[in-house]
Amino acid sequence: QVQLVESGGGLVQAGGSLRLSCAASGRTFSAYAMGWFRQAPGKDREFVAAIRWNGGDTFYADSVKGRFTISRDNAESTVDLQMNSLKPEDTAVYYCAAAGNPGTWRYSMSNDYEYWGQGTQVTVSF
Repeated sequence: QVQLVESGGGLVQAGGSLRLSCAASGRTFSAYAMGWFRQAPGKDREFVAAIRWNGGDTFYADSVKGRFTISRDNAESTVDLQMNSLKPEDTAVYYCAAAGNPGTWRYSMSNDYEYWGQGTQVTVSF
């Protein structure tokens, strides 16, 4: 079992920055690939970014590429999402997720993540 707790959400003006953090507890953090997803009101949950177990590879949705950066610290059991140049369309609840099956992990597929945090609200105003 892995417990995930997100923090760092809030209200920011367009063009601003926020840094989300996800703290993990339970099983060995370094055994899990990590991802960030988001869900806006009335929309499906969508992939934002993901990072492999050792942090060697990162993946991004086209909509955030060049603006967001995912990173992890296996010693601290945390994964962060640095969000720059925020846009109103980035407004959503952001979720941290953990995937523990390296053989079948598809980084953008929410069904491939076994554990989820409770989410943190990000609101970007005009």
